[in-house]
Amino acid sequence: MAILFITHFLDQVYAICDRITVLRNGRFVGEYRTAQLSREALVMAMVGREIASSAGEPQSAPEPASDAAAAPVLQARALGRKGKVQPTDIEFKRGEIVGIAGLLGSGRTELARLLFGLDSPDGGDIVVNAEPVSLQSPAEAVAQGLALCPEERKTEGVIADLSVRENIVLALQARSGLVPYLSLAQQKALAERFVAALGIKAASIETPVGQLSGGNQQKVLLARWLATEPRLLILDEPTRGIDVAARQEIMNEIVALARGGMAVMFISAEMDEVVRLSDRVIVMRDRCKAGELPRGCGEQAVYELIARH
Repeated sequence: MAILFITHFLDQVYAICDRITVLRNGRFVGEYRTAQLSREALVMAMVGREIASSAGEPQSAPEPASDAAAAPVLQARALGRKGKVQPTDIEFKRGEIVGIAGLLGSGRTELARLLFGLDSPDGGDIVVNAEPVSLQSPAEAVAQGLALCPEERKTEGVIADLSVRENIVLALQARSGLVPYLSLAQQKALAERFVAALGIKAASIETPVGQLSGGNQQKVLLARWLATEPRLLILDEPTRGIDVAARQEIMNEIVALARGGMAVMFISAEMDEVVRLSDRVIVMRDRCKAGELPRGCGEQAVYELIARH
């Protein structure tokens, strides 16, 4: 039997396939024997250029430089919801990437939803910048400086029929309310700034987001929340379903945001991404926090914690 296997995951390609056929922009690029093609060469064939960090992985953000910088931006104590997440302690510091690892159904997304006010907790406390707060809705979370790029960007994130400009200004305008209203000139300036900063590829800022590639849709969603200048950016599967070039660009941008002082919660099923980018890794298992691992812990340590009974 002959099998045609299509995937975004290069590990799967090298584990399963005998031959690799590369298409780019709807055109045939080449066919290669898997054993004779390095990953770097495959990536270059796929994107038509060398990726900035293909030779060296993006580094995680540096340790906070002072005690003030290391003060928690957000602390949650015994935060939980019956049937979703067991009472959990977690904190985020300025300039830090906190990775959330775990298998499907481990409670990763459910924890993000509690922090962002999409679900109401049964108990627990949240402190933002040393002040107790109640995050009972996304509006309250945004007002406290939180932002969430959800796992399902097409159904819960971008609005496909709206333009790049309209999608980018959405959260900032919602936080401000109807007054003051962002003028069209202000919206255009904001959109053009983030299109340039994130390298969003679109015919214009008036192009409907639904016409963009998955990677560019993800960048538009990221731009929407960066426009609000959040204290804590929650990213749930930000690299899922996008090509290898966009994946690397987004990971580089995450590191740059942390280096600029933003706290980041990074959720991904790709264990190598979590380990590589994170300053700390929180491991979830059976909807509870199984443990916490330091920077550079390695994938094996994460899997051992997941499997431990």
